[in-house]
Amino acid sequence: MSQAAEHIALPRPVVSGTVPLEQLLAKRRSVRDYQNRAVELADIGQLLWAAQGITHAQGYRTAPSAGALYPLELYLVAGNVAGLDDGVYHYDVVKHALTLTVKTDLRDKLARAAYAQEWIKHAAAIVVFTGIHERSTGKYGSTGKRYVNIETGHAAQNLFLQAEALQLATVVVGAFNERAVTSLLQLGEDSTPIVLMPIGHKR
Repeated sequence: MSQAAEHIALPRPVVSGTVPLEQLLAKRRSVRDYQNRAVELADIGQLLWAAQGITHAQGYRTAPSAGALYPLELYLVAGNVAGLDDGVYHYDVVKHALTLTVKTDLRDKLARAAYAQEWIKHAAAIVVFTGIHERSTGKYGSTGKRYVNIETGHAAQNLFLQAEALQLATVVVGAFNERAVTSLLQLGEDSTPIVLMPIGHKR
């Protein structure tokens, strides 16, 4: 795999696990302290698939979506991922691949944009959930905004449980400057950051 590749295919996700769901639910905790250790690209791919991966020939995904409109877009802010250049990547759901959008390590700046929650910069990577509200509000009006938030919760919990299954740590971060995160990730005007989920190895 070329380090400079802008489009990176992710390993095929694993669809059979060895840990019962009940155990994952019982063990799930919010963790804000991570080892200085790289996360494997296959694990990143598994986490992204758990949050928004396609699971049906008609395009249905791992998380429910009102009207199957799928307003969420996921970005990976990578800084310590084995086999992956530091930078910001968009998760291509259909191809199960990453596309480079910003070629620099933004973990420190993202931590500052999250009101100086400095521990965020020590995560190996951060998954940023964004929403394109017009995909939902176009059909459901203002109620569509609520549907986008509900869908984010479903997808974030999927990622949380998958992280536990992989013996990785994460937490949901909702406190950040929306405008600053939008600028850092160079998001389009129609895209709104909703949740940050740092990823790392447990201490």
